[in-house]
Amino acid sequence: MQQPGPGSINCEPGWYLSAREQEGEQESTPLLLPPAPLGDRALNHASSGVSFGFSVFNLMNAIMGSGILGLSYAMANTGIIGFSILLLIVASLASYSVFLLLSMCIQTAVTSYEDLGLFAFGSPGKVIVGSTIIIQNIGAMSSYLLIVKSELPGAIAGFISGNDSGSWYLDGRVLLLITSVCIVFPLALLPKIGFLGYTSSLSFFFMVYFALVVVIKKWSIPCPLTLNSSIEILQISYSTEDCKAKLFHFSKESAYAIPTMAFSFLCHTSVLPIYCELRRQSGLRITSRLHQARKAVMMIFLSHLPTSWICHILVTLALNAIIVLLALYVPDIRNVFGLVGSTTSTCLLFVYPGLFYLKLSREDFISRQKLGACALFIFGIVIGLLSLALIIFNWINQ
Repeated sequence: MQQPGPGSINCEPGWYLSAREQEGEQESTPLLLPPAPLGDRALNHASSGVSFGFSVFNLMNAIMGSGILGLSYAMANTGIIGFSILLLIVASLASYSVFLLLSMCIQTAVTSYEDLGLFAFGSPGKVIVGSTIIIQNIGAMSSYLLIVKSELPGAIAGFISGNDSGSWYLDGRVLLLITSVCIVFPLALLPKIGFLGYTSSLSFFFMVYFALVVVIKKWSIPCPLTLNSSIEILQISYSTEDCKAKLFHFSKESAYAIPTMAFSFLCHTSVLPIYCELRRQSGLRITSRLHQARKAVMMIFLSHLPTSWICHILVTLALNAIIVLLALYVPDIRNVFGLVGSTTSTCLLFVYPGLFYLKLSREDFISRQKLGACALFIFGIVIGLLSLALIIFNWINQ
C-alpha cells in the first residue's frame, strides 16, 4: 500500500486520502466552529433537542419534497407491481448510496458533498459536484413553484362561490410571482437554515394531510366521473377501464418512472452535513452559513471574494429569478422530473457515491463494499443515459 505523504490524512486501514489542506481552507467554509466556552455549552446543550428536531424535519422535507407528487404518475405508467418493484430497487440503492457517503464522512472527516469531490478528484471534482447540486436544486425549486402555478388557483377556487375565472387571484402566474416575492425570496435570504425547521415541519404535516385526503376521497369520488360543470374543463378520462388498477403497464411514458423516483429519493446533499453535524454536536457550535445552491454558486464563481451581504443577496436574487422564469415557462412538471431526474439526480444518487468510494477507498477491488460501489456506479450510468435517451426520443415524437 502506498505510504502517506506530507499533507495527508491517514485514516483506518483501507483509506488513504490527499487532504489538499491549503486548497480546502481557501475554498470551503467550515461547518464546525471551535468548541464553545464552558459557559456557552449549557446553552448549546439546552437547545440541542430543538436543533435535532429541526434537523429531522429538514431531512424529512428533503426526502419527501415535490418528488412524491410524481410517484403517482410513475405508478400510473408502470402498474402496481411494476412500480413496487422499481420503487424497492431505487429505495434500496438510495439507502446503500447514503451508507457509502456516511462511511466516507466518518473515515475522512469530510462534512459536505462538494468536499468529497475535492478529496477524490481535486478542484475539478469539487466544481463538478457543486455544478450538479446547483442544477438539481434549481430543478427542485422550480418544481415547487410549478405546483404553486398549477394547483393553487384550483385550491383557491374551491373556497370561492360563483364564477370568478377572470380574477387575478385565480391566475397561476400571478400567484407564482406573489409567492416567490413574499415567501420564497425572504426565506432564501436567511443566512442560517435553522429557521427553516419551522417551515419544514409545516410542509411535512401538509404532506400527511394531502395523503389522508387522497385516501379518503378515493372512496367518495365515483369512478368513472360524472360530467358536470365543475370538472368538465379538466382533462380527465371518464372511461370505466381507467378505473381499474393495472398490475403491469409499460408505455413510452414509463421512461419517466425511474428518473422521477430518483428525483423523489434524493436527499444526499442534505443528509451528509446533517449527519456529520449531529455526530459531532457535543461541545461544538454548529453553523450552516448558506443554503446548498447558493453555497455552491459562491464556491464556484465567487470563491475569490470575501463573504458579504451584497454577494449573499445578489446570488440569492439571481437564483430566484432563474427558478421563477423556469416555473413560468416550463409547461409540464413531468419535464422537470424527467430531465433533472435522469441527469443530476442519478449522478448525486448513484454515480458520485459509487465513483468516490472507488476512488477514495484502498480496499481490495473484490471486497464487498467496492463491488457494491462499482455496481452502483454502473447502474447510475446505464439508467441515467437510457432514461435521458428515451425522454429525448419522446420529446422528438411529440
